[in-house]
Amino acid sequence: MKALLQRVSAAKVEVDGEIVGEIEQGLLVLLGLDKGDDEELGQRMLDKLLSYRVFADEAGRMNRSVADINGGVLLVSQFTLSADTRKGARPSFSSAMPPADAEALYDRTLELLREKHSTVAAGRFGADMQVSLTNDGPVTFMLEL
Repeated sequence: MKALLQRVSAAKVEVDGEIVGEIEQGLLVLLGLDKGDDEELGQRMLDKLLSYRVFADEAGRMNRSVADINGGVLLVSQFTLSADTRKGARPSFSSAMPPADAEALYDRTLELLREKHSTVAAGRFGADMQVSLTNDGPVTFMLEL
């Protein structure tokens, strides 16, 4: 499981011109699901990303989490994070979770996130999404479990 975290001032996801998810200050989380990932791993990933200290404290140090600042979390599925890019000029997706399984795990992970955090928005699994963001910093981290 991979989660690309981007600290944002604002972010939104559109599908067919309709905004389906939007947050102000917080984290845009692009989530890649691999074969073998499960709900337990999803729980661990959520705990890590909600407590990951990427926001400034009074001294300007990255010492606060999205939970500490009560920021938003915009969760977007992104199977391309599972690509194997080590060989050739074309990515391989052989390690990506099959779509039906990935959708079920994404939906469950989103449900768990909503139970753990108050401000949550999401993209639409499998849709052609247009993601817009104002990257704050820029600050971007790849979490892998």
